[in-house]
Amino acid sequence: MLNITLKQIETFVWLAALKSFRRVAEQMNTTQPNISARISALEDSLNLRLFERDAGSVALTDKGKVLLPIAEQILRSTESLLDASDQARQQEVLRLGVAETIAQTWLHRYLMAINNLHPHIVIELTVDITANLQRSVIERSLDLAFLNGPISDLSIANLPLGSVELAWVAAPAIANRLPRRVAAKDLSKYPILTHARNTRPYDEVIDYFKRKNTPLNRPISSSNSTVCINMAVDGLGIATLPLQIVQPQLKSGKLVVLKCDWVPSPLSFTASYISLPARPPVELCATLATQLADWGG
Repeated sequence: MLNITLKQIETFVWLAALKSFRRVAEQMNTTQPNISARISALEDSLNLRLFERDAGSVALTDKGKVLLPIAEQILRSTESLLDASDQARQQEVLRLGVAETIAQTWLHRYLMAINNLHPHIVIELTVDITANLQRSVIERSLDLAFLNGPISDLSIANLPLGSVELAWVAAPAIANRLPRRVAAKDLSKYPILTHARNTRPYDEVIDYFKRKNTPLNRPISSSNSTVCINMAVDGLGIATLPLQIVQPQLKSGKLVVLKCDWVPSPLSFTASYISLPARPPVELCATLATQLADWGG
């Protein structure tokens, strides 16, 4: 009779995904020797070699590749059984990373929905730039991220959350001194307030001025859009920002949209998460985000 435990099957699936005994030990909160012992015990029970182990690398054998989908299905079925049981659920901690544009628009409605519909899920929230969020998802330090995606990795699922338009905005005192149709040479007379370095909007702004052979006047980059908005309102420069997050300033007349010959590309967002091993709470929260994403502000 086979003596196989769910912990061994879970370890098998994690090792197939992470390809590192050290990273699996960190993920499962145990030691590398314990991970190695579980895999060895599973291989002994099955009388099969599941992994090829070389110095610093781990890869599935052909037999391991055949068994991996079955092991994943076992874990999914076990999760479904637990969800369907009448036992009290333990709190599920979801490490959620969010781009600031989302944090300033519909995130509060999403968090309220999670609290009302799934009170057993506790959110640990991080707001950061997309480059950092992508890295954190890939390294498994975040369970789910709403970011400027998608993430190009076969292990990651990307659900669409819609897109937002960017615009050049300035205080009326600056806008009134500019022509009706603004070009790079007009923008360059003022400090340019941009997104943080290592973001696509920042790179596109830099490239735009290079293509126009126009010097970029004192670019000020910031990962905090509220800071950029306040600086623009105070007349410290011209900013390129998502239209949705400057609606209050546009309605009050504190900022004006400039008609430029070019604007950065729209920001397309995704709910991105590691798809294997499957974690139903993460998938549930990602799907809920696609239903609640509302760029009306």
